Amino acid sequence: MFAQRPVNIIENLFFCFICSFSELVNLLYCLSGIKAGLMRTYDSMSQDFLDYSDSPFYLPMIYVISFLHTVVQERRKFGPLGWNIPYEFNSADWLSSCMFVQNHLDALEPGQGISWTTVRYMVSAVQYGGRVTDDYDTRLLVTFTRVWFSDQLFSEDFQFYKGYGIMKFRNISEYLDEIEKMKTVDPPQAYGLHTNADITYQRNITQDLLDTILSIQPKESSSGGGETREASVYRQSKEMLDKVPPNFDPHEVKERLKLYGMYNSMVIFLRQEIDRMQKVISLVRTTLKDLLLAIDGTIIMNEALRDSLDNIYDAKVPKIWLKSSWSSSTLGFWFTEFLERNIQFSTWCFQARPFSFWMTGFFNPQGFLTAMRQEVTRAHKGWALDMVSLHNDVTKHLYDEIKAPPPI
Repeated sequence: MFAQRPVNIIENLFFCFICSFSELVNLLYCLSGIKAGLMRTYDSMSQDFLDYSDSPFYLPMIYVISFLHTVVQERRKFGPLGWNIPYEFNSADWLSSCMFVQNHLDALEPGQGISWTTVRYMVSAVQYGGRVTDDYDTRLLVTFTRVWFSDQLFSEDFQFYKGYGIMKFRNISEYLDEIEKMKTVDPPQAYGLHTNADITYQRNITQDLLDTILSIQPKESSSGGGETREASVYRQSKEMLDKVPPNFDPHEVKERLKLYGMYNSMVIFLRQEIDRMQKVISLVRTTLKDLLLAIDGTIIMNEALRDSLDNIYDAKVPKIWLKSSWSSSTLGFWFTEFLERNIQFSTWCFQARPFSFWMTGFFNPQGFLTAMRQEVTRAHKGWALDMVSLHNDVTKHLYDEIKAPPPI
């Protein structure tokens, strides 16, 4: 019986952790979404503001602006899928839009209709659009206003999305009661996004939670008989340091590139890639050496080395490496790619130009495509670079079967 108690305790702790984690995710969902956004907007609204106008257009237009305000804010949680640039939309944008609607309705003559062109422009280009700097983000705002700001807004069957209609109550309490009945979790379509966008959001929020849990875990050395954090990182760092390739010799690289033609577009691209790879190699070697010395107590453990120690122990890429290289999910994948990239550049420079290229192994894949177009253009007299376009042919060749480059 006593032998089973520790197991039960561990199982209970694990179960509590899972339950707490699920509750935390649900709490984050409750704090975001259309329901939470509309609740914040109408909870901070006064009854006098709602009673400002007797126009039948007033209440629906205030609600559609509030709904738009919630949507543009909530789209930020989807990252680049929501906005190309994360804008800081706030209540001032909502208030200025509502005040414009008030003034616009006050200026209407009896029987005169709303100038939707004016309303759309003011909301999408001035009030909210005044913060937007990206052309595609501007197009998105214009699309929202074109679809939602029209005479259809006042019809009984109007819906922003299935299940999201217009509310036209006279009292704040009625709005709050009705908003309370809304769903806590919204489908991405309600924000104008594809269904798969929610997968990205859930993965990101879960990753952030797990990263936070890792960041607050105890950093002290283990008092048990197992390997300590410092010993584990020391061993991993020494293994990686032994595998770090030597730096490129600038003179050897220069002499070798002369054989290819220093002003050849593909050679220029290779030289740029080698220069960036040289910096990454030096950075990795320096970091690992300093980390070994810091763990031994020879030098002081600064903030960058402490971050590297924590990330290596958690199998994550140190931030100082990410700034100068590429992103990767784990340290193992990153270091493997680090070695493979170096092999590709070394083989190309010191042996021969490869018959095929690993494009995701370049720092600047777009630069490779541009250099390739320049090479093809120069190979044909009279061709202009602007007239050359890329064309893809899907083949069934395996990597080992490619024995010659494609014809230019």
